[in-house]
Amino acid sequence: MSEAPQFRKSTAREYFESLVITVILALFGTTFIIQAFKIPTPSMENNLLVGDHLLVNKFAFGTPGSMLDAVLPLRTIERGDVIVFRYPEDLTKHYVKRVIALPGERFRLVDQEVFVNGEPVDEPYKMHIGPPGGGDPFRDHFPPQPHPGRIYSGVDGGRFWPYQDHVVGGELVVPEGHYFAMGDNRDNSSDSRYWGFVPADDIVGKALVIYWSYDADAAAYAQTSFLARIRQIGDLVVNFFGKTRWSRTFQVVR
Repeated sequence: MSEAPQFRKSTAREYFESLVITVILALFGTTFIIQAFKIPTPSMENNLLVGDHLLVNKFAFGTPGSMLDAVLPLRTIERGDVIVFRYPEDLTKHYVKRVIALPGERFRLVDQEVFVNGEPVDEPYKMHIGPPGGGDPFRDHFPPQPHPGRIYSGVDGGRFWPYQDHVVGGELVVPEGHYFAMGDNRDNSSDSRYWGFVPADDIVGKALVIYWSYDADAAAYAQTSFLARIRQIGDLVVNFFGKTRWSRTFQVVR
């Protein structure tokens, strides 16, 4: 009796199928589980530095009402979590900040000290460049007195007061479905003090770990022209080993 013919895939076809599977898994992972981001500004110093590259857990908080909530180790957002979210005024940009006040809580900032529901908050992670003052009504004292219809100069070029309906008794009440977030570098951070609350629907995930850190300049990172990109690549090729912050590799974000 003759044996049935056996068919073997060609080497090229095996490589192609492996590549396709790898691409599918990578797309699935970056879409639903883990996504990479880099830190382009000093707003989270000294905890996150310019040039830190993060892995963000997009599953950490889940999606309210999702079927996956019952089988995944999800939890609610807590004060102190470092989150990545879509910038409310430009959803194409992503910001990294720390959650300071939760929905329904009362927030107040007095002489650089945070109070939530009337109690001072211990913040070992925060940094101040200088003493209280400096003429910025948002930086060290918040909320300032609202002026309906007026534009506040010095706030990202000037903007209307965003909290008119949320200040009660000199405290800011965070509405449901929103969070108040601030940078750890309190004197050099564009955050909820200046542009408003973070909607829960715009939160991408929780910062998980620094997988690579490169000693970079914030001004250089801000340049996005073709020539600037070429210069950045050239700097990376020449200085990869010397400017990589090896001690920060795989450091957990806290």
